Parts: sequence; structure tokens; C-alpha cells
Amino acid sequence: MTRVLAASTFAFLGVLLLCAQFPRREVLPGDPLRGITALEFELFRMGLEDFTEVETAEDGLGPAFNGTSCAVCHSVPAIGGMSSITELRAGHVDEQGKFRELNGGTLFHLFSIPDHRCQVQIPAEANVVARRLPIPVFGAGLVEAIPDEVIAALEDPDDRDGDGISGRAAWITDAVTGRARVGRFGWKSQHATLLAFSGDAYRNEMGITNDLFPDEVALGIEPELLALCSPPRRGLEDVRDRRTGLRGIDNFENFMRLLAPAPRGPANDLTHEGERLFRSIGCATCHVPTLQTGRSANSVFDRKAVDLYSDLLLHDVGTGDGIEQASAGMNEIRTPALWGLRLRRPFLHDGSAATIDEAIRRHRGEATAVTERYSSSSEEQRHALLAFLRSL
Repeated sequence: MTRVLAASTFAFLGVLLLCAQFPRREVLPGDPLRGITALEFELFRMGLEDFTEVETAEDGLGPAFNGTSCAVCHSVPAIGGMSSITELRAGHVDEQGKFRELNGGTLFHLFSIPDHRCQVQIPAEANVVARRLPIPVFGAGLVEAIPDEVIAALEDPDDRDGDGISGRAAWITDAVTGRARVGRFGWKSQHATLLAFSGDAYRNEMGITNDLFPDEVALGIEPELLALCSPPRRGLEDVRDRRTGLRGIDNFENFMRLLAPAPRGPANDLTHEGERLFRSIGCATCHVPTLQTGRSANSVFDRKAVDLYSDLLLHDVGTGDGIEQASAGMNEIRTPALWGLRLRRPFLHDGSAATIDEAIRRHRGEATAVTERYSSSSEEQRHALLAFLRSL
């Protein structure tokens, strides 16, 4: 890491001069966490460069892919946010209601590199097709720092308290350590760590193989043809930089880990009343306002409040996409975090809800009673609740 410092002295000096000359301003979407060191800022900066870099076939892009950079899908309202681009997944459900993957997976890529011999197609037997919006990664490092036991303590799989809500923790095998962990990243909570999330996205979304996910994926394309679709190369496509010692997936991890949460909008008497209603009708049962990180040697992550408005559990609230993945069932989906909601459009996992009101009314299953309380509240009460949500 001293090599990184040596190579970036001028960058550090520039940051220090900026800090000395200008007063501390409000954190904006896309900014790093406050309180990070000069070295961490440089890691953040290098991560941002890799996050926005446009990959080519010569870099390892493809042969099948969904985007040419991380920022293609995470760009609104700033790098790290969302976009209207959707990922496509498909599968088959038999007459007994059992889900089956097709061609060994569920992800069907949107694009392929020329000459398009490896463009994947959804098989004819698919009877479940789902689209997924990218999830903003603002504040992802704080989410990663929440201990597994904090999330697991919130689960109630048997609805012991009788409120109709029975969320459960998504126990998965972390691709980095091989250990059982509570998943928290992705619509199905399929990853527990940012490094695993980065490796998965690099291979699955851009087709770039790496230490964690070393095999090319293009569902339905025979291996012999797949080998002809990419420029010939030896070994993995994501290799360590000889200057920094970091892989692309390390840079992505650093950027997301040090990325600050999006700031909240202004609060007033109306939003305070809306928050009171949010809690009283039961929204906060799943959209838990605040979780806390564990102990850390890094003060930026040490026992910090994380105001994400999510329990990070899997629930069936009638908005699932019909796809089984990791430990999540077809109709289960991770409680979406509501922080930064004011900066997002459209809503729900597939972008099928144009307004927050529509997204709430679409909730069923475990959330049926909450939705009914929302619908039966007065127009003034709903106005206040929506004002609160638009302030997050």
C-alpha cells in the first residue's frame, strides 16, 4: 500500500489543500464518507475511476454482458445511484409450483460482443420472466459493517408475535471466505460482502472473470462456441495492477465501502407527522429505521447508526419476481432500504410502480394488514406519510 501513497502524493496534497481552503460543506450524493483518511480517500478515488471505466472486449468484456461499466447501471443522481436499466432473469415453474433454472442459471444477458454469435436467448420453456432495477450502493460500507447477529435478531419466520409478518435472514455461503453469512446485498440478499458483490457483478454484468467467479457465463451457449466469442487470453481477465497490487474487484469494493449514504431532505412538521404514521401503521416493522454497525478498529464504521429503513430480511410482500436465488424463494425479496428514496424513480424491484403511493398499495402477503391500514387512513394522513417518504 505504500506504493499507492508514493504514486499519489500530489493527489493527497490536493485533497489536503482543498480541506484547508474550503469550509466543510453538506455531503452530496456520490461523496465519500466523512472522516476517512487520506489513504482511504485515494482508495475511494481509484475505486471511482474503475467504477466508471468503460470496458472493451480487449479488457475482457463479454462475451455476454449487461453493461460496459458499473456506472452504466449506477449513475442517477450520481455515480453509485440507480438507473432505469433492468437486468433480465427467467426460469420455469412446473405444475407442482417448483422452480427450475434453465441452461444452468437465471440471468439472461442483454448484449454480446461482435459478431454476436454468443447472444443469449430466453428458452422457449421459460414461463417466468423478471426484470430487476439496479439498487443504489450509497452507504454500502455501513450496511456491510452491520453484524450478522443484528440482522438475524430481527427475523420472525414463524410469526411468533402474530402480526402477520415473518421475515427471515438470508443465510448464504460467502464467496470470499466460504463461511455461512447473512446476505444483505442484492434483491435476493444473495451476497454478504462487498467483495463478493463486486466479483459477481464484474463477471455476471460485464462478463469479466475474476478470482471469485472464474468462469465465463452465457446461458445456452455451448462451451466450444463461447471460447470463440472472446479474444484469446490466458487466465483470468481481472488481474492485479502491478503498481497498486489491487484487482478491479478490490477497487469496486473500496469505492462502495467508502461511499457515503445519500443525505436526507428537509424535515418539517408534516414529515414528522408522516413518520409517526409510518411507524403506527406498521411500515417500520420491515423498514426498520435504524440498525447499528459493530465494533471496528476504523472509527468511520465503529458502532455507527445506519438509518437505512430496512431490516435486510427476506419477506413475501406480494412483489417478488418469481425467481429462486441463493437462499431466497420465488416470492421472497429483501426489504428495500428507503434511505435516498427521494432520489429514486421508478419504484419496486422491476420499476413497475410510477409513484410511492402505487408501490405501497401493491404490497400484499405479509404486508396486507399494513397496506389496508394505509388505504383506510385519511387523505391528509397519507399526504403526510408520503411527504415523509419523499424526504428520505
